[in-house]
Amino acid sequence: MRLTKFEHAGLLLETSGRRLFVDPGMFTTPITDAVGTVAVVITHEHPDHWTPEQLRRILDASPDAVVYGPEGVVTAAGEAGIAVTRVDPGDSIEAGPFPLRFFGGRHAVIHSSIPVVDNVGVLVDEVLYYPGDSWAVPEGVEVDLLAVPAGAPWMKIAEAMDYVLEVKPKRSFPTHEMVLSVAGKSMANDRIQWATEQGGGEFFALQPGDSLDL
Repeated sequence: MRLTKFEHAGLLLETSGRRLFVDPGMFTTPITDAVGTVAVVITHEHPDHWTPEQLRRILDASPDAVVYGPEGVVTAAGEAGIAVTRVDPGDSIEAGPFPLRFFGGRHAVIHSSIPVVDNVGVLVDEVLYYPGDSWAVPEGVEVDLLAVPAGAPWMKIAEAMDYVLEVKPKRSFPTHEMVLSVAGKSMANDRIQWATEQGGGEFFALQPGDSLDL
């Protein structure tokens, strides 16, 4: 299985010519190659993690692909005429060759004035864990590769570091970084690398378009 990182929260997993997209939102370059897609996972309803336009591009190329997301995504996408299959924390499904398990349940707090929405973290093939916009720990899972949020209105870098220290992944890389400047990305990467190495793991400073074999 191969992971390719896109801008911000967008990810692509590929194996044997089949594809799984995760969170292609408004900061992610428009998806132009989606033939062979079996599923799309949307962790929550915020537009930096999905847009109707991104989903339609994928579904136009792969009409049989299934979109998965929590209740908030089901509702938001439904208003745009896109069907989403609901998933909740604790669910396990087989999306083609990709076994998926879901964790968490709620988005991290941005501010008391802003409603907290549904959010699911997803474990792909027991290898990659991506928490969406949360610090949900996949209990009972030894995480091989962790996608670590690097910058957001709902976080500070100390939280990302503590999260990595708690999960102790074998490998990690930054995600959710398009809200940061070049200098900010570098600083966040240094902190995430330090935290990863405390548990004996290896950090990969993936840039959009970079890939990693899992």
